[in-house]
Amino acid sequence: MIDQRHELVKLAALIDWAFFVREWAGFFPSTTGRPATSPRLIAGLMYLQHAFKLSDEAVVARWVENPYYQHFTGETFFQHRPPIDPSSLVRWRKRIGEEGVEWVLIQTIEAGRCSGAVTDKALKRVAVDTTVMEKNIAHPTDARLYERARALLVGLAKKAGIELRQSYGRLAPRLAAQVGRYAHARQFKRMRKVLRPLKGYVGRVRRDLRRHLQEIPQGPLCERVLDALWLV
Repeated sequence: MIDQRHELVKLAALIDWAFFVREWAGFFPSTTGRPATSPRLIAGLMYLQHAFKLSDEAVVARWVENPYYQHFTGETFFQHRPPIDPSSLVRWRKRIGEEGVEWVLIQTIEAGRCSGAVTDKALKRVAVDTTVMEKNIAHPTDARLYERARALLVGLAKKAGIELRQSYGRLAPRLAAQVGRYAHARQFKRMRKVLRPLKGYVGRVRRDLRRHLQEIPQGPLCERVLDALWLV
């Protein structure tokens, strides 16, 4: 039923499945009760999960339909029923822990070395993708956008040598912080009440800067001021 040239068939021949039997046997020291599920089956399902981005339920469902999945996990005859309940994968992950999952990665790398797809030179440097790491991201809330716009206009006015009537450098940051506290406490009526004067401060600074627009000489600074006034 299967093509021996298929990628999963070739990979199954390269992986040392006996390694999982030896290493994972220590997680099941009891000799009484029903025997544990085959370590090769669990290791194979975990690999298929990560390789094809499947959930516990999806990988078990596809296992029933796909003869290559069954061959990869050690079956020699096509099976018509799920090998395990999807919840068994959850219990296995809890039992083997992070160390057991790392062994799956180790055997995958060793299979790559045996096939020649991975060389020792390629393992000297590891590129880490940090896009999934948590970062200190400031979400663009209304209060933060108003405060950034006010600070931008005030900064451009100082560079242009324009003295504004009032910059609200002390009041605006306090109100912006107060909006954040009210939002965190889910006191939205109070939040909107504080947000209105903050928006008004930005409008006053913008109108004040526009009145002095003729005093700014033509050049890059004037263009930046015009762009800021248009954006705000």
